[in-house]
Amino acid sequence: MSRKKRKTSQLSQPGRGGGRVYSPDWPVVILAAAGMLVTAYLAITGMSSAAPLFCGEGSECELIQQSHWSLLLGIPVAIWGFLLYALMALIAGLSRPRLKRWQRLWLLSFFGTVFSAYLTAAGWLALQALCFWCLISLGIITALFLLLSFRRPESAPGMPWAGFLAGQGAMVAVVLVLLHALYAGWFQPPEDPRLRDLALHLERTGALYYGASWCPSCQDQNRLFGQAARHLPYVECSPGGRGGGVAFECVANDITSYPTWVIGNRRFERLMEPEELARLSRFDWEGWTPNGS
Repeated sequence: MSRKKRKTSQLSQPGRGGGRVYSPDWPVVILAAAGMLVTAYLAITGMSSAAPLFCGEGSECELIQQSHWSLLLGIPVAIWGFLLYALMALIAGLSRPRLKRWQRLWLLSFFGTVFSAYLTAAGWLALQALCFWCLISLGIITALFLLLSFRRPESAPGMPWAGFLAGQGAMVAVVLVLLHALYAGWFQPPEDPRLRDLALHLERTGALYYGASWCPSCQDQNRLFGQAARHLPYVECSPGGRGGGVAFECVANDITSYPTWVIGNRRFERLMEPEELARLSRFDWEGWTPNGS
């Protein structure tokens, strides 16, 4: 028996109905199962408010887990990752023609690698932090992508690689741009005039909002105001990023946590709801009218 025929016989065997029964792609199944374990662990610890290993209080992992980068459409990214790995394991384990199975698995691994790399880069650029468990998941999905790339069937369409990547890459790029738009707030509703007036009122009355660009709670605070957050009396305490020094104004006022609000003679070291800020600053929240002050 020739090498080519021997290789084909290992990939498929005749079924009872005369069709081919293809054996599972075990390397892909095993790697996908490992990814499912990692993402399931992150999802369970996240939903139970328990800190994963190596993610103690104040760690880079905790910063990532508390940030909006850990959510997609209100669902933890870990759950989306688990579903991706589970789908890959299912496809790799089913009896399907080799070429169709490879095409689906490669596209999923390509998207997963690009998206995981995007989240890793975004977390580093925005928070100057890296998540240990996220890096493990990135390693697994990258290993799946490389494995499938090196095992591309000779019958795969779109030869050479450049042509194939151009078509698949364009589709993944469109999805990635849409995802970035969600994270960047491109789809945020227009500025709320009541929130804008509250922010301006806080500035006029001398209130101060101390925060840091990498602080997840500060990002949540800004999201409560939406587009009107640009009017807040904000003081950046970490102009050089997470690893840089603290701004003099923050040191002089003994700011040790973010966000910190100073309203009158009172200090609040936590995220504040707009209604509470209105009450503390004596802004008429309930009786507000569009033409009021």
